[in-house]
Amino acid sequence: MTIKFSKDHEWINAADANAAVVGITVHAQDALGDVVFVDLPAVGASFSQGDVAGVVESVKAAADVYIPVSGEVVEVNEALRADPSLANSDPLGAGWFFKIKLSDPSQLDGLMDETAYSSFAASA
Repeated sequence: MTIKFSKDHEWINAADANAAVVGITVHAQDALGDVVFVDLPAVGASFSQGDVAGVVESVKAAADVYIPVSGEVVEVNEALRADPSLANSDPLGAGWFFKIKLSDPSQLDGLMDETAYSSFAASA
């Protein structure tokens, strides 16, 4: 499984370019604390790389969720909407936010791999 990371602390698993999975990183959920609400994008909505696609709210703060690569939302995680704490308990698994169909897969090349992201997050 190849996961890429954005400087906005989102991750994307683009093993399936027609339904790449996006969520927030472990670092992001650690910084936010207990997640209490998520605002997910509408299925069918299209976004450009870097656009705000949703909001995650915790007991400490609210943060925008950004699209790491351009595409169209093809699915949202209804389980996360029902139980926002999944973003804390399993941010790289059951706590995913949405799936997108990539419109420009080459944008993945501009994202960080796990090693680069770990260094970036440690220095943030």
